[in-house]
Amino acid sequence: MKAVVFHGIGDIRLDDVPEPKIEQPTDAIVRLTASAICGTDLHMVRGTMPGMEAGTILGHEGVGIIEEVGSSAGDFKVGDRVVVPSTLCCGHCSYCARGYQSQCDNANPNGKQAGTAFFGGPKTTGPINGLQAEFARVPLADPSLVKLPEAMTDDQAILLSDIFPTGYFGADVAEIKPGDSVCVFGCGPVGLFAIVSARLLGAGRVFAVDTLPDRLAKARDLGAETIDFNTEHPVERLKTLTQGIGVLRAIDAVGVDAYRPESGPAYAESRALKSQFKEEQKETEPEGSGATWGGQWVPGDAPSQVLTWAVQALAKAGTLSIIGVYPQTMTRFPIGMAMMKNLTMQMGNCPHRKYVPRLIETVMEGKVDPLTVLTTIEPMDDAISAYKAFDKRTSGWVKVKLDPKL
Repeated sequence: MKAVVFHGIGDIRLDDVPEPKIEQPTDAIVRLTASAICGTDLHMVRGTMPGMEAGTILGHEGVGIIEEVGSSAGDFKVGDRVVVPSTLCCGHCSYCARGYQSQCDNANPNGKQAGTAFFGGPKTTGPINGLQAEFARVPLADPSLVKLPEAMTDDQAILLSDIFPTGYFGADVAEIKPGDSVCVFGCGPVGLFAIVSARLLGAGRVFAVDTLPDRLAKARDLGAETIDFNTEHPVERLKTLTQGIGVLRAIDAVGVDAYRPESGPAYAESRALKSQFKEEQKETEPEGSGATWGGQWVPGDAPSQVLTWAVQALAKAGTLSIIGVYPQTMTRFPIGMAMMKNLTMQMGNCPHRKYVPRLIETVMEGKVDPLTVLTTIEPMDDAISAYKAFDKRTSGWVKVKLDPKL
């Protein structure tokens, strides 16, 4: 079968690989009818998420049809159409029971202290082969997979595998109450769904910070008031818009690959931090060593920029939600400023299985049209060129679906 395979930092290929087989009674084999490229995949290709093993199939977003089930795969049967949540869970440990399925004690083969198990990730997350393929083995199928209603299309469903649940998780743990002011940093796919989710939770005003015109336009279409960090200082602008108070809730949907401003009022301040950012880069991309592979797979140059802006922009006693990806090697955070403002911080990997069923209902009830975020559909055969366009933030390439049928 065809699959997108990680061979090393800056080196991914569309390979012919063996089809997966049932390995445990709780497994299912899913024929993928849709997968997608996520910003998290880019972290691994760029080297800002270390520990990837050569030969691992990438991808953690999938929709498909069950082709085979193990003897203990619950009520699932051959022919069932399912969405594959990005993270795996057992469904019965103390963490799953409390809604923290992404911290399941039993899903990660590295042990109870290993943390999240997800498809297509580094050794610390399994490794478990991913979903950018024609077929996938899904461990712990019964508690992890979610059946899809017949009326839901693949285009809708693929957005419920990861980015919509993650955006909703970010808004949920930001503790948004009706009328709250919210700022979402980053208008990539997850940031856009964080905007959607903030509005679902009743936010009064939603601001969005980015610099790419197509992403800012998408954010405005979804009801956000936008700030271009290359033309306005985001913190100063947010303070002006909130009468000097700051926003009550901030969501970091960028993570370690943040970029510093290249112009505008924030440029001088960010330039003064260049040496600090360089040190952070050494911490967060030890495997990449700053290589750019012909201008491709270039990590961000300001790993802590968004964290700093978010803390500065928050009102006293506000809440910071972090859903952008940071590796374990990231150690910089403005803790003193956060403490003096009595901020609450919540962060982590989305417990997808908690949110996917309710978001399916939200979409089917017509409350949200997830297709507003899907911009590009490419055949699996063109996966590598699609990766490169997405990596370079080519205009119009906000969310990319891979279709093995094309």
